[in-house]
Parts: sequence; C-alpha cells; structure tokens
Amino acid sequence: MSTIAELDKIAINVKSHKLLRKLMDENPELETIMRESKNETEALIGVKNMAMRELRNSPTASPTALAYYEGEKTGRTAFKKLKWKDIACIRLLDYIDYADEEYEDPNLHGEIAISNPIKLLWLAVAKGTGGAKPYFFDDMIQLFRQFSGHQKKQVYKRETIHNWMNRWPVGTDPRIKRLREENRNRIINIIIKKIDDGEITDKKYFFEDGMNLDEKFQLMLEWWKDKTFHLRFAVRTPELLNEFLDFSLDPDTMKLLKRAEAQGIPFFVNPYYLSLLHVRVPYFAIGADLAIRHYILYSEQLVDEFGKIQAWEKEDIVEPGKPNAAGWILPSHHSVHRRYPEVAILIPDTVGRACGGLCASCQRMYDFQRGNLNFNLDKLKPNETWPERLTRFMKYWEDDTQLRDVLITGGDALMSSNKSLKQILNAVLETAKKKRAANKKRQEGEKYAELLRVRLGTRLPVYLPQRIDDELISILKSFKTEASKIGIQQFVIQTHFESPMEITPESVEGIRRLISAGWMITNQMVFTTAASRRGHSARLRQALNDIGVMNYYTFSVKGYMENSFNFATNARAVQEQVEEKTLGEIPEYLYEDIKDIPNHAENICQLINDIRNEAGLPFLGTDRNVLNLPGVGKSLTYRVIGITRYGRRILAFEHDATRRHSPAIHDMEKVIIIESKSISEYLQQLEDMGEIVEDYQNLYGYSVGETENRVPIYDYPEYDYESTDEMTNLGEI
Repeated sequence: MSTIAELDKIAINVKSHKLLRKLMDENPELETIMRESKNETEALIGVKNMAMRELRNSPTASPTALAYYEGEKTGRTAFKKLKWKDIACIRLLDYIDYADEEYEDPNLHGEIAISNPIKLLWLAVAKGTGGAKPYFFDDMIQLFRQFSGHQKKQVYKRETIHNWMNRWPVGTDPRIKRLREENRNRIINIIIKKIDDGEITDKKYFFEDGMNLDEKFQLMLEWWKDKTFHLRFAVRTPELLNEFLDFSLDPDTMKLLKRAEAQGIPFFVNPYYLSLLHVRVPYFAIGADLAIRHYILYSEQLVDEFGKIQAWEKEDIVEPGKPNAAGWILPSHHSVHRRYPEVAILIPDTVGRACGGLCASCQRMYDFQRGNLNFNLDKLKPNETWPERLTRFMKYWEDDTQLRDVLITGGDALMSSNKSLKQILNAVLETAKKKRAANKKRQEGEKYAELLRVRLGTRLPVYLPQRIDDELISILKSFKTEASKIGIQQFVIQTHFESPMEITPESVEGIRRLISAGWMITNQMVFTTAASRRGHSARLRQALNDIGVMNYYTFSVKGYMENSFNFATNARAVQEQVEEKTLGEIPEYLYEDIKDIPNHAENICQLINDIRNEAGLPFLGTDRNVLNLPGVGKSLTYRVIGITRYGRRILAFEHDATRRHSPAIHDMEKVIIIESKSISEYLQQLEDMGEIVEDYQNLYGYSVGETENRVPIYDYPEYDYESTDEMTNLGEI
C-alpha cells in the first residue's frame, strides 16, 4: 500500500493533464494563484481569500451563505436561501478547512484517506504530480464553473418533469401484462417438464397419472396463486435462473453469477418475481425493468467484496448487557434493534428472519456473509424457546418510559406463518394492555408512553403478493379492532416497491386487501442507480398513490464498495428532492387533512385523490430523501468536506435535527462517509443505461443537503395525559 507522500509524487496521466488545462483556461485567477504559490500553503491561502471575497464582498453575496458556512444558520429555511454560487463557495472553504484530515475508508478496508484537493491542484500545476485521476478533475471543473457563475442552476418546468415521469410504464399496462404472461407460461412449462422428467419431486406439487399437458398447465396456474408454490420453486442456482429467463443472460453475467455462487452468496428468486423481468425487450419500455433486474443480478463489486463486507449500522452491533451505539440497553443482541426513544424494532426468531427473495443491495448482506441469515426455511422455524423470548421482549416495551412504536420486521414480517404472526401481535396487544393499566396508578408527569403505533415491515406485497390471503386479512382486522379499544391508533404496513414495474395486478389486489383490513400502507424505496434515473422516483410515487400507498422514505443505498454498483450519490438524492419531488409538495393548509389519513386508512384511496385534486398534484411528496447513517439514525443533512484523488466525495453528516434522539447523540461527532464512487462514474453508469447526461447537469453542484421535515401524517398522536421525560434502558457508552 502506497503512502500519501508516495502518492503525491505520482505523475498525473494524459487525460488528467488535459482536464487540468481546461480547468486553468476557464479560471485565470485560479491559475495565477497556483503558478505564483511557492508551496501548497500559499495555494490554500490564495483560494481561501478568493472564496471569502465572494462570500463577503461580492455584489451578489448573501449574508445567509456566510452564516450557513460558519454554522450560525442551519436547517431547511437557510438551505433554501442559498444561491448556486454560495454552495460552491462553501464547498471550497470546507475543502480548505478540512485539508489534511485523515479518514478511515471502509470502501478500501480501512485504508486512510487524506483529502486536500487544493494541494492536489497545486501539485498538478507546479510539478505534474499528485496522482489525481480524471474523475477528480471532472469534479473540480464543475465546482469552479459553479463558483465563477459560468454554470447557472437549471430550473426545470413542470412539463419537463412530467415528460421524465411518463417514460416509466407501470406493471398494470396491458402491454406489460402480456409480456409477464409469456414469462409466466414459459416458467410453468419448464417446471412441468422438470416434474415429468423426475428432476423435481414434491409431496404437495405433483401430477396425477394420466394427466395431459393442458391439464397440467391448468393445475400449475392454480399453484401459481399459492405462496408456498413460489417459495418451493424459488431459483437457487445461476443455471436455473438463466433457464427461467429463456437463456437470455450473456456469458459474462453467467460467469459472474457462478463466481457469486462459489463465494457463498445465496440465490433466492421466486418464480412470480422472476416473471417481471423482460426477456423479450419491448420497444416502448427499453430499460424499464433495470431497477428490478439489478435487485436480482449481482454486481462484480458485490462478488469481489463478499467475505470482506463490514457492518454498516453501528447500533445494530450489540453485545448482550452493553449499550448499542445510540446508548440503549437491549433485551437481545440480534432480535431487538433501537435507535430512537420512541421506536424499537423486533426481528422474530421465526421464518420472519427470511425474505421472499434476496435483494442484491440488501442492507443485511453482512449477516448473509456471517451465516446469520440464509434461505433454509425449515431451519428458520421457531424453536421451543421463542415464546419465552417474546415474553421477555414485550416486558422490555412494558417497562420502558418512552417506547410507543413497535416495528415488526426481519427479514420480512409476513414471512412468518399466520400462526406465528398472530402470536406476536397478541403479545403486543397484551403488552399495550399492561402498560395502560400500570399508567392508571401513576401520577401526571410520571406516566409512561403507551403504544400508539404498530408497524409490519414487509416486501411480500411486491415479492410475493400471493402471501396476502384471507386468514392474514382476518388476523390484521381482528388485531386492529382489539388494539383500537385500548388506545393503539395507527396500524401501518411498511413495504418496499422499487419500481412502477413492480405494481402488477397481483400486487394491486394485495394492497387493496391490506387496506380493507384498515391498515395504512407506506413505501420505502431504495434509491439505486437504476431507480435514480430522472422521473423514476416521481413516477413511482404517483403510481403508488393511485393504489392507496403513501410514500415514506427514499433511502440512499447504504453499504460500502459491495454496493457501489447500485449506489446513487448523495448529490443525486438532493437533486431529486429539490428538482423533481417538489412537484408533489403539499400546501400547508392541507396538513390537517393529511394528518388525519391514518385514522381512516380504509378510505385512503379516496383521501389521497381528494388532496391531490385539491392541490393539483400528481403525487403527494410525503416521503423524505435520507441515508441510514453508519452511526445512528437517518439524515440527509451533510456538507461535502473533501474529495479523494479518485473523485470520491467525503461527506460530513449531522444527525436529523427534526426528531428526538437518545442523550448519547449529543456526545457524538459528525458521521463521515466516503462515497464508493465518483459522480463521473455514476453519470457514466446512467449513460450506459441510455440516459442523457445533460439532463443531470446540476448534479455536481449539490454539495450541501438538509433533511426534510416530517410530513404530519407520520406524527404520533397526542396523549390525553402528561408523560414523563425520564428515559430508561440507557447505559454508558
């Protein structure tokens, strides 16, 4: 591994020289500073003076910008007042203020990264060294165009955004439905042949003697409606994956998938979800299935990194009896997670630890690497100690002063059997009753928070909508009826649609049935490269609103180099928030209407349409663009404070100031993230997907972000009593 001093002596390549020449030609004052500086310190002082002059003395200087740079003003209001040139000034000054700071880069397995971009420019001009790559110079050219005012911020018309949105078909489009039927029929015929040839034997799924091909096909169509069928016949090998896709995968992809198999990365794709992939690519929807395809097909980076993947979320690494990174003492080191005072996450020791399929950018790939998670569904069935453990976990909720929200997830909450899910919900119900009864004996100001919200985290409405059966709906209805009597007011299914192409007739019916049970459905989208294309997220929001789903979070991809392929830079997350999602910005006078939606979840389709029509919105922008930090919580409040020689940005994140945290948050430093690829590499990926790079021309300029405020629909209801401020289950970190 080369030292920083050695890297400083490496000559820049020909392309870097050409980009450097362009940078200097466009910025004569910068070239003068670089050529007249005798050392890097003089170069830093020269650039700092130039940037401060713009912030303090320029005719267009904004007092908000200087206060924002110095940290005297923060938040969304100040962020919205920043001019395009202000943001460039702030980034230049941050580059200088953080020059030569050392950061561990988990993308490179702990190598130390030192950012000093002004020094790299000086070395390149004065000596032709520094080792900076073309991606670095691409970013610096765009920065100085923004700083000089030669690049103006593009403001897009509503018509343009609508045009971007209209590129993306929904899976209920009759033309898409016909393609999926072709895929389904092909998969069915392959399975029939494998059963006939004896390659597949199953006690439940077999053909009676004497059945002809048409009878077998009709029986298979019935089996297709059965969730168990799709789990039983899930694809677990690259060869079967290719066969189900009509041998459409190219040799390089197959070679990579076989490497993944050899590395121990599991495959698990059920036939229904696999039928959503294009084999015969339609002219009207070229590339429309990429957001789905990239969830199924593994990237070279993932295969290379598997075995070396590091855990992302520090609060999920828990030693029994010791507090997690957020300061919470937990009753289990793997079944209960907690970040915020109000919320705890329950991961049942049931089949709920599994999923209906494996997402290539799964946040828990680290646990698959360790063997904690797998797709051996029989081994994941609950053992005899689970009821005892569940009782202990519920006791934790009962005795905590602040917990009012339980999120049952996994894995996937709906992978649990109806029996197991009913057992869990009954335990939650009993806990809520006990907490309420105990509060009757406490004085005002000393009462504990009672359970107000119950959530189920599941991707099965997307991966396996056949799971949503009559018995499940009956369980959900019954639980809501009983829980409502004791003060639980909000009942939420949190799902994960990634693409409008996942909205199929089957998933629409599944959502309709869940809504009929009186549960509100919210969506958490992962902002992958394919899903981050212009208009894609906005179209998904619109299509989900059409079927009664509220948008909750748009998550930047988390993880290190293993997820680099699917990672869309945080700059793109801010750009999408500012330039596209504003199309669905809800007027404040409608906040009370939207806040009331959870109380009438069974009528949500009509309520959404009423608000959209009243405000003239294509969708309700109720989600927040955020990143799950590798520290504690979620945020998109950051500043770009550095950049590596390879053009990968270094971001300093602040915690989300819009919500409560544990006291431990006040002792935590900024969260530093080194992105896993440069903006230039991201744009090249988009171009390879057929995107017009010019449509993203502002992208480099988004070097500052601020977390959006929560829309009132997600606020907790008020108690009719005064609860205690005391926090329990806290430990010393």
